[in-house]
Amino acid sequence: MIQYLVAFLIIFALFTGWVLVQHAARRFALRHPEFGPPKEEGAGCASGCCSCAAAASCGKKDSKGTEPFS
Repeated sequence: MIQYLVAFLIIFALFTGWVLVQHAARRFALRHPEFGPPKEEGAGCASGCCSCAAAASCGKKDSKGTEPFS
């Protein structure tokens, strides 16, 4: 039973730590607008093919509706 409690506490601590890191990143972005908005999960070029340079290697259509370069 103690193992379940320890596992729960570790998972809860990791989750809480991640929320605190996100909060700190947003606060930092508000204080330093010269760096642009903070990158959220699921946003930006790393989450998929957008109109960035990686769109050509993705195989999806770019934002203009044309096929990417081969």
